[in-house]
Amino acid sequence: MSRASLTHPPRTGLLLVTPAVLFVAVFVLVPLAFAAIISLTNWPLIGEVKFSGVKNYTAIVSDAAFAKSVLYTLLYTAIVTGPILVLGYALAVLVRRKRRGSTLLRTVFFLPFVVGLSTLSFVTVLEAQPDSGAINILLRGLGITDGTTAWLVDGPLATGLICVLVIWGVSGLTMMLLMAGMQAIPREFYESSELDGATWWQQEREITIPVLRRTIAMAVIISVVGSLLAFTQFYILTRGGPGTDTTTVVQYIYNRAFVQLQLGAATALSIVLVVVVGLVTAAQFWLLRERD
Repeated sequence: MSRASLTHPPRTGLLLVTPAVLFVAVFVLVPLAFAAIISLTNWPLIGEVKFSGVKNYTAIVSDAAFAKSVLYTLLYTAIVTGPILVLGYALAVLVRRKRRGSTLLRTVFFLPFVVGLSTLSFVTVLEAQPDSGAINILLRGLGITDGTTAWLVDGPLATGLICVLVIWGVSGLTMMLLMAGMQAIPREFYESSELDGATWWQQEREITIPVLRRTIAMAVIISVVGSLLAFTQFYILTRGGPGTDTTTVVQYIYNRAFVQLQLGAATALSIVLVVVVGLVTAAQFWLLRERD
C-alpha cells in the first residue's frame, strides 16, 4: 500500500459524501444564514428593510404575549407527553404477540397517525359544532349534558379537546416504535423469568422497560419536540383563540410574520425556538442515555 493512500482520503469516498454535503449546505446552512440576517432587520415583508441589530432579540425579553405562548406550549407539552407514552406502551403490549387479530388491531391503532393531525383536526371542527356536532349529540344521548357546548370558543375546553385529539392521533406512532423494540427481545428472557415465578408486571419492569430504554427515550423526545413545535391542530381548530388563550409558540411566530407582517421579529423568535428545542433534545438524550 502506497504512502499516498494512507495519508489522503480516497476520492471515491469524497464523491459519495459530496451530494449529502451539498444538500445540507443548500437546504439547511444557507437558509439558516439567511434567517440569521433577516433576524437582524425590521424586515416588514412589504416595505423598506432596515438594519436593527439585536433589537429583535432584546425585545423578546419584554414580550408578554410571547411569554404567555411559551407557558401555554409548556403546559400543553406536559399534558400530552405522559399519556402518549403510556397509551402507546399499552397498545404495544396488546399487539406485540403474533396472534389472531393482532395485525388488524395494529392497523386500527396506527391509522390515526397515518391519516395525520391535519385531517383529524378538520374532522374535529365538524364534530365539535355546538348544535350539529357528534360530540354534543353523543353527550346529550348519554345524559351527560342537556345543552350545547361550544368546545372551540372556550380556552380550557378547546385545550382539552386538542389534547385528546393529539393523544389519540400520535399514540399509534409510539406504539409502533415500542412494539418493534419489544419484538426484538428474545422470548427466552420471558420464559426464564416465568420459570422463576415472575409476574407479568415484574417481567415488564425487569426485562421489557430496561431493554427498551433507548427506544422509550426516542419516543419521549419525538413527543416533546413535536409538542413544542405544535401548530397545525391549533391553527385549524382555534386559530390560537379565543383571544390568545390557545396560542402556541409557533402560532405566535406565524402571527408575527404573516398577520402583523413583522418578518424580522418572527425570524428572531424562530431562531430562539430552534436553539431551545435543540438544547432540550440534547438534554433529553443526555438524561435518558444508556448507561454502561
